[in-house]
Amino acid sequence: MAHLSGKKVAFLATNGFEDSELTSPWEAVREAGTEVVLISPESGTITGKKGHEAKVDLATSDARAADFDALVLPGGVANGDHLRMDAPAVSFTRDIFAQHKPVGVICHGGWILTDADVVRGRTLTSYPSLQTDLRNAGATWVDEEVVVDAGLVSSRTPKDLPAFNDKLVEEIGEGEHTGQTATPAAG
Repeated sequence: MAHLSGKKVAFLATNGFEDSELTSPWEAVREAGTEVVLISPESGTITGKKGHEAKVDLATSDARAADFDALVLPGGVANGDHLRMDAPAVSFTRDIFAQHKPVGVICHGGWILTDADVVRGRTLTSYPSLQTDLRNAGATWVDEEVVVDAGLVSSRTPKDLPAFNDKLVEEIGEGEHTGQTATPAAG
């Protein structure tokens, strides 16, 4: 099952991430053959809200979108809130979209998308408490297990992980999507 061999996927997270929303997609894309890299504003290790520790590979200040084929944004309230306050994380996210690369986002991971201004005209889902923020940023929010919009894969909660992981691997396999852009749509 190494059909994504040669691809490199960035996971952007910090302390307080939702454990399964990091570990389950990580395992899914790794099993599909990708190289996975954990990017964080923190150095050393970060800890999920349920205690999972993950080794940080790269600082957000050193991350370059050109070095990756896709981005995954796990949830967790503290994680999502802190990442959107990290200017290099926001810039990295915006650059991934500008380069038309697939992005997987689940739960509260979507907060950074509002700060990166990349959801205008897009359809996605998230944890329900983010729907107003996403709509205010110009997105169409829907309550569905998994939503795919031109390379943007989104889901609501850990219970959606099987569907999220399947679509994430599929979109990474498809590669760049011209509809995946950091340029806000007209309107």
